[in-house]
Amino acid sequence: MATEDVARGVILTGLIGMDIQGSRSPEMHEAEAAAQGFALRYRLLDLAQPPEQDADLAQTLEMVRAAGFAGVNVTHPFKQRVMALLDELSDEARAIGAVNTVVFRDGRSTGHNTDSYGFAEGFERQLGGVALDRVVQVGAGGAGAATAMAMVKLGCRELVIVDPQATRAADLVARLPGGIARAATRPVAAEIADAQGIINATPIGMEGHPGVPVDAALLRPDLWVADVVYFPLETALLAAARAIGCRTAHGGDMAVFQAARAFDLFTGHPANRERMAARF
Repeated sequence: MATEDVARGVILTGLIGMDIQGSRSPEMHEAEAAAQGFALRYRLLDLAQPPEQDADLAQTLEMVRAAGFAGVNVTHPFKQRVMALLDELSDEARAIGAVNTVVFRDGRSTGHNTDSYGFAEGFERQLGGVALDRVVQVGAGGAGAATAMAMVKLGCRELVIVDPQATRAADLVARLPGGIARAATRPVAAEIADAQGIINATPIGMEGHPGVPVDAALLRPDLWVADVVYFPLETALLAAARAIGCRTAHGGDMAVFQAARAFDLFTGHPANRERMAARF
């Protein structure tokens, strides 16, 4: 089927991850291509579901390359693992230490990171003007690396990274420019007590990963709270924050704008951001 699509001039793309059946990426990419007058097929390659569940990341990447895909998005839990399997990395992907978009061109694979761009765009739309003197971020994985880089670019003055794996938090801090970040040195409650905002950069709260990344009792009305999760749009964390009057930002805009930038890279046609956002 993939070979036939390529022969007909259809651009093939997709998403590699686990438990990704709720992804809205296929609809966003395919509808934007249709609006621009060309055909694109976006396939979910869910390594937690048949028929891909017995394949590993390397096998799946080679399969899509051989099938003629223009590229693939990569999501949890593969954003950092995929880096060693690629021929090249963009400067941003290398600095962030995570890849969410792989482009196949001229026989080579190049890893990009569009998550940082997506988070920054969504943050400005939903939380533009909030104080960024001191922010606590939960999560130092692939998504966390992207959100941390976005916070640097947005002008955060101090970013405290909380992660169960202390070495992962320390590694992320070391990669960030400007010396604004540090790994948490106090209990989470103490770190949040004098912060102005919280970012959830973990999968906690998404479908299949229920719960909250921090105790909701630690929230207070003067905090802003941002979440990278977009399925559901209102996570348990955001619901608790909204209930007490916090300003909040859901992960939907991050999903839209990272997808738009990935679409640019896959197709060579700039995505209409407003049109993609309106469809989400």
